[in-house]
Amino acid sequence: MSTLFEPSLSTSAMRAPLSTADATSMADSLPPINFGFDDLRERMARFTDRFDDFIARGRKQVLEERNQFRINVAELQEDQRMKHKDIEILAQKSSHHAASLSAQEAETAEMQSAIAAITQQRDSHAQHRDRLKSGIASVNKQIAARRSAQRAHAKEIDAQSQLNGPELDFWETYLGLRIEGAGQVDRLKFVFSNLDERDWEKEAWFELDTERREYRVIGCRPKVEEGEVEACVERLNESRDLGAFLRGMREVFVRGIK
Repeated sequence: MSTLFEPSLSTSAMRAPLSTADATSMADSLPPINFGFDDLRERMARFTDRFDDFIARGRKQVLEERNQFRINVAELQEDQRMKHKDIEILAQKSSHHAASLSAQEAETAEMQSAIAAITQQRDSHAQHRDRLKSGIASVNKQIAARRSAQRAHAKEIDAQSQLNGPELDFWETYLGLRIEGAGQVDRLKFVFSNLDERDWEKEAWFELDTERREYRVIGCRPKVEEGEVEACVERLNESRDLGAFLRGMREVFVRGIK
């Protein structure tokens, strides 16, 4: 059953009588209302605790993840630093290895050049040795030939000396021939006297060079015809007859003095 609300009635009804001192309050007369604040407060407290715990765990997790991230970053940086250091060490080793290889190549090239020079020098020495051997063999042949010729010439001189000895004695004793040294080993000086009837002491001489197989007259006094002297020397070289040569030279001087 519904009751109409009358403002005047409600005001008057709710207003306490001013004259009654121990009259009861209208609020005390209302039925009690239970809004569940304690349960709500407890639930809010439990929620707050769970929320604070969630925030704390989240903060802790964030801090741990941040610290772990920093540790991981530090480890990565350390790994990167170590790798850079390893790369530098490997680069230095590679540079040293390349320098060593370059030095070895240069040393190898130098050794090859030295070997080539020594080989060329050895070949040159071998060629020079062969030329020397050939020259020595040729010189030995020439020496043998000269020795043979000297032995033959010595035999001829010995044979001629045996023939010329008595004749030279005759020339020296009776015809005024004197043989002297000319100051050198292979030269003889022949001096004639008794050439001029007007002056028997007047002398004429010539020097004979016997160093070579072909004899030659170096000088003579007095001056005579050069062609006659050359003819006498030519006959001497052909015949090796010293007596005939001396007779021919005496005749040349006799004609020259006259």
